Amino acid sequence: MKKIGLVGGISWVSTVDYYRLINQGVNARIGGLNFAECIIYSLNFGDIQLVNWNNSFELLYGACLSLKNSGAECIVLCANTAHQFIEQLEAKIELPFINIVSETARIIEGKRLTKVGLLGTKYTMEMDFFKDGLMQKGIECIVPKSESTREFIQLTLRDELGKGICKSKTKEAYLSIINELMKDGAQGIILGCTELPLIISQQDVSIPLIDTLTLHCEAIIKFALIHRPAQIL
Repeated sequence: MKKIGLVGGISWVSTVDYYRLINQGVNARIGGLNFAECIIYSLNFGDIQLVNWNNSFELLYGACLSLKNSGAECIVLCANTAHQFIEQLEAKIELPFINIVSETARIIEGKRLTKVGLLGTKYTMEMDFFKDGLMQKGIECIVPKSESTREFIQLTLRDELGKGICKSKTKEAYLSIINELMKDGAQGIILGCTELPLIISQQDVSIPLIDTLTLHCEAIIKFALIHRPAQIL
């Protein structure tokens, strides 16, 4: 089994979900008492907030290097926004990274969607790394038009969902935002922050939801079990 290095803590709430889903997925495939071999480097999210995401490369690099030195055979960044640095990190660390943007594009392409709405941190929505990754597959990506809406999403991700707090009025606001994206032509909605599945699920909306956390975990499980046959239960 391949040993997975997880850069977590961004936030710890979604890192728990990564750990749970990866281990459940590995066990579902090979059974018995088999679970994932993984190492977690849990960053202090407060340190990233202190320097701002745009200046967080060194923090992420240090975490990745520590995982490599601990024997990790691949690296996973457990946050969509951290993927703005994935190419630079992969070049410096010289290990494979499981890219959440590439996996998202692959899933959307498989669903034959050509225009999707993206919800995530303000950085993920306003920077180009996610949109460009989709555009390479011919997928148009739109975000909420209003800066105040994007700011609302940022604040609720930071102050509520990132702490595991889910409020009904926040959910209602998210559903209203999704409806506006649908009116603008979105055929599907990307939950482009790994905390968003805490508050929005497929039963809440009428178009496909692309849960980046779940699809990322599926790709991680496949990598971990490369060349290992499934156990017959």
